[in-house]
Amino acid sequence: MGFYVDRIAPRLTHLCCGSRRIAEQRGLIVPQAEGVVVEIGFGSGHNLGFYRKGKVTQVVGVEPNVGMLRLADRNLAAAPVPVEFHQGVAEDLPLETHSADTAVLTYTLCSVAEPARALSELRRVLKPSGRLLLLEHGRSDEAGVARWQDRLDPVWTVCAAGCHINRPTRQAVEAAGFSIEQLDTFYLRGAPHVVGFHSRGIAVPR
Repeated sequence: MGFYVDRIAPRLTHLCCGSRRIAEQRGLIVPQAEGVVVEIGFGSGHNLGFYRKGKVTQVVGVEPNVGMLRLADRNLAAAPVPVEFHQGVAEDLPLETHSADTAVLTYTLCSVAEPARALSELRRVLKPSGRLLLLEHGRSDEAGVARWQDRLDPVWTVCAAGCHINRPTRQAVEAAGFSIEQLDTFYLRGAPHVVGFHSRGIAVPR
């Protein structure tokens, strides 16, 4: 699995997460970031083109997979804002407490090893006035779809190098000490319902 996780899965993820429909969703949430931004699951840097120069002072990206970082060069070169990225895990962020104005969580909660701990770290590094911008796929609100997600998740997780399709986004964010200010839930157009249930919105530390 080492070669698959390091070489094959990053390229598949890069292609899937760079699709036009996903880019449209990124464009609805990422431009709202401001100040110092911490982005976990930085991946190959698909969010970078959506940050606004003059509004964002710095992006600190954290990504555990070296294979993903190898694919980030083109997006880094075209980034409109300063970027500092680290190979590391979301559960142990290299930032001081209350040092970030915005946290960006896009297509990451599905694959982190410890979602609760990762969200707790985001809450720690956010200023009390900070905001969490999220765009995630996860557990459907429809019971029938959720049951199929539970059935398929063990196989999907292996094929997708650790991605889970049945993690409940809203519940996880609220359990970590955030209040949801705005949340839109929907199925991504063109995607099977079992993998396409999305949550897009804004949360703030309680």
